[in-house]
Amino acid sequence: KRIKYLARVFQAIRIEVNDEIGALLSMLDQCTALIKPGGRLVVISYHSLEDRVVKHFFKSSENPFVSLTKKPITSNDDELINNTRARSAKLRAAIRE
Repeated sequence: KRIKYLARVFQAIRIEVNDEIGALLSMLDQCTALIKPGGRLVVISYHSLEDRVVKHFFKSSENPFVSLTKKPITSNDDELINNTRARSAKLRAAIRE
């Protein structure tokens, strides 16, 4: 359990130092200007903070995207057998109006 605790502490420090949430928000804002109507935006998040940001962005009435996935798409059992790193990946997709 100590290793899990230390991994979470390291992850929190890495997220803060690299400003990963800020970079994600910046990327989502830039996609609004870059993606033409009818274009699709697909985001894979690897932890709950990222997934929450993407979910709220897609649900926001201020952006021109409509979510294509009501819930995130996650790995199935076959994928997890071949790729254990996929266990935390969540995919969300949206289309620009």
